[in-house]
Amino acid sequence: MRRSPSITWDQLRVGLVIALAVLVLGVAIYKLGQAANLFAKRYELIAFLPDANGIREGGSVMVAGQLAGTVTKIQFLPVDADTTRNLRLTLAVDAGVREQIRRDSHGKLRTMGLLGDKVFDISPGTPRTQPLQEGDTITVVPALDYEAVIAQASGAVTDMVALTRDLRTITGGLVKGEGTVGQLLTNRTLYDQLNGTLGRANAMLARFQNPNGSVGRMLDDPTLYNRLVGVIGSTDSLVISLNSSKGTAGLLMRDTTLYRNMVGITRGADSLMRTLTNGQGTASRLLTDQTLYDQLNKLVADLSAVVADVRRDPRRYTKGMVKVF
Repeated sequence: MRRSPSITWDQLRVGLVIALAVLVLGVAIYKLGQAANLFAKRYELIAFLPDANGIREGGSVMVAGQLAGTVTKIQFLPVDADTTRNLRLTLAVDAGVREQIRRDSHGKLRTMGLLGDKVFDISPGTPRTQPLQEGDTITVVPALDYEAVIAQASGAVTDMVALTRDLRTITGGLVKGEGTVGQLLTNRTLYDQLNGTLGRANAMLARFQNPNGSVGRMLDDPTLYNRLVGVIGSTDSLVISLNSSKGTAGLLMRDTTLYRNMVGITRGADSLMRTLTNGQGTASRLLTDQTLYDQLNKLVADLSAVVADVRRDPRRYTKGMVKVF
């Protein structure tokens, strides 16, 4: 049986649906490629990293936070002493942002959001430097390590848990009445004693505020204050007088004449003491010669005996001294 050369409505409808689907698919591919800059002209830049944790080939390259390319290749470099250049990243960047990426631009790995994918982010440069060309190397700066932050946060959480446990222990002891604070919270007797002490302290303060008492007069009566001001003024005048070069006190504090005189007297006394102790002269011999001492002692004794005899019989010594003419 031969087929009819005419196209049926069902066949036309299927063809239209297929054509429409192909058209939608083409538009979607174009829009996706446009959104991902798949059809834009690109040039390559190089970046060296110590590690690329989270980044992978095909990852996004951002310029000032906007999608501007992809990571096309990640290569390991030979092992050497420079641990800052372990990986070589090849970046395919849209040529439309060439003027934004200059020699003072910096690249770093960052996370899209808090837990998103890793991207290579490039900061725009300034007009004082030239744009980077095909195959140039972009400077990489250290990025925030979220794993280290999370580790520190984990330590902080551990410390907080330990602190909460300690607080629970302390509050449990307080509730049980342990320690002074616990007794204050639970012991009625201690509370009453403290309340009584506060009452007595309040009464004492009331007595202090009594204007008829000594403390009250010290608080309210300005007489003592005025007297203290007068005493301080007198003391100030006395200090000024002492500091004055006039008067005995001022001369004692400032004039060196008395000091020199005292030094001279001290020297004279020292010379006199040396003269007395050198064994020469009458005074020195009086101090050191035992024979002269004994003779003087005997002379004093004889004189004492004569004086005593004169007192007993004065006529004996005055006989013939008085003549009558």
